[in-house]
Amino acid sequence: MANGSKLPADLVLAGGGVKGIGHVGAMSVLEEHGYEFQRVAGTSAGAIVGSLAAAGMSAPELREVMSSLDFDSFRDASRLTKLPLVGAGLSVLFENGIFEGDVVREWLAGELRKKDIRTFADLKIDDPDGTLAPNESYKLVVMATDITRGELIRLPWDYERYGLDPDEQLVCDAVRASMSIPFFFRPVTIPYHGEPSTIVDGGVLSNFPIDAFDRADTAIPRWPTFGVTLVPKLPAGNATLFPVLGLFKHGPVGLTESLVTTMLVGHDQAQLAKPWIAARAIEVDTQKAGIVDFGLAPDEQQDLYDNGRKAAGAFLETWDWDAYLERFRLPSAPAIPAAA
Repeated sequence: MANGSKLPADLVLAGGGVKGIGHVGAMSVLEEHGYEFQRVAGTSAGAIVGSLAAAGMSAPELREVMSSLDFDSFRDASRLTKLPLVGAGLSVLFENGIFEGDVVREWLAGELRKKDIRTFADLKIDDPDGTLAPNESYKLVVMATDITRGELIRLPWDYERYGLDPDEQLVCDAVRASMSIPFFFRPVTIPYHGEPSTIVDGGVLSNFPIDAFDRADTAIPRWPTFGVTLVPKLPAGNATLFPVLGLFKHGPVGLTESLVTTMLVGHDQAQLAKPWIAARAIEVDTQKAGIVDFGLAPDEQQDLYDNGRKAAGAFLETWDWDAYLERFRLPSAPAIPAAA
């Protein structure tokens, strides 16, 4: 799948709300060093940026799109949410989320159309030398959580299990499912053989799916997988998840905020402690921005972008593909999980 002198790589992008601008900064440095992304996996914000990258949007194009984006428009409140004081709480209680999530879905659908991408059929991989299973032969996979069935789902890979043809599913719908931050954006419903399943943010179970493209056998991978994670370590980085509920920060809502934030990042902090994960992870400093801080000023957005570039630059200074293979993937490497 590589072209010319380009260096092939797979890319995994963590969730993190508006912090996704940091992804673009990291990607810009990887592209400048000649890397070309063959497949992209993402959760939530990583799914948004990843879908555009998989559609063929370069880092400079992504930077222009994100810079012109009105993030505040993503807070598309319903009539119930707009009720003074109690609206947000009532929306969570009766509608399972404060905001509709329709604006971000339609925006993404429009950007994908500019690249002639609508369904996952438009992102199929033609790689006769590859070993991908048919259901995994796509340039994009996004993570979502099926809370009805209690499991992580990978879209479009798992659509067939739901009795759905992956080629017919809209890319924007899968990404919208992946970004359904609990209590913030309303969950979506996917039919499971005729029965409804409720889908929320993939970060509940896998915010940083760094192992998404790892081989399950002992063969040496053809190219590296780079991961970009945006979530700062807790508790210092536990920024306010629900600023709209700031009046209720102390008490049940504050507890809910901490619980959801920990769900989204706790697992990944344990992952990053593993040497074969840390060796290919680019950690972007995003502590100054909240996950749903849609009011970021231009200079704050620039800081996130710059931090992504700094993190990727520092990572590449020490990255050595041959050394990584020798340490973790060759037969002489210490015993670690096969998927690494």
